[in-house]
Amino acid sequence: MSGADEGDRYARHIVLKGVGGPGQNKLRAARVLIVGAGGLGSPVIQYLAAAGVGQLTIADGDSVSLSNLQRQVVHDTSDVGASKADSAAQFVAALNPHVGVTVHREKIKDSEAALALAGAHDFIVECTDNFSSRQLLAAAAEQARKPMVSGAVVMFDGQVTVFAPHMGVGNPRFSDLYPSAPDETDLPACETVGVLGATTGVIGTLMAMEAIKLIVGTGEPLIGRLLLYDGRAAKFTEMTYGRRR
Repeated sequence: MSGADEGDRYARHIVLKGVGGPGQNKLRAARVLIVGAGGLGSPVIQYLAAAGVGQLTIADGDSVSLSNLQRQVVHDTSDVGASKADSAAQFVAALNPHVGVTVHREKIKDSEAALALAGAHDFIVECTDNFSSRQLLAAAAEQARKPMVSGAVVMFDGQVTVFAPHMGVGNPRFSDLYPSAPDETDLPACETVGVLGATTGVIGTLMAMEAIKLIVGTGEPLIGRLLLYDGRAAKFTEMTYGRRR
């Protein structure tokens, strides 16, 4: 850290056992790629910026629409029509000037682009809304040997896990949890079935928590564990999964 302003800003981290000054310095040195600045990406962006992650890259090819504002809380009404990546970057700049932000305004369409982005960062937080993008990013993260936090929401429910097959012998891969790709037509879309805005806040905040744990090196990340949230029952359950081969 450098200066009294940062010392004051991160004071609650510095006194926190398991983080402290060394952990805060790890946050400051981290380069994190956040793919998606929507319902999940919003709380991830908020909390990683507030935590003092040194460099965030926000990748999103969409623009802000009025229907986003029910859950995508880094954007406001004046941002409607603007690039989500640009809008989120403005939010970060206002919240924490010590955080550097790079924007990527194009959709990540192929493995070459995904690998280039993954390789330029230390950690990846996947906040997309479709299986094919999630699969593409997971393959790039595995090839680049970078941990990836992944989450999903629909209606009142959500899930979070961490893929890091390079971090330990037997750590499962994306393909171990999803051995075959589902038919996209069988996956409910928020535009069709809806999503309670606060659900994205619950899951996105858990994703930010997992990213911070990975960066600092504290606690037990959700590797080989899928944390499931049922918002209507206010219940968390956990499913374990392992390496298939």
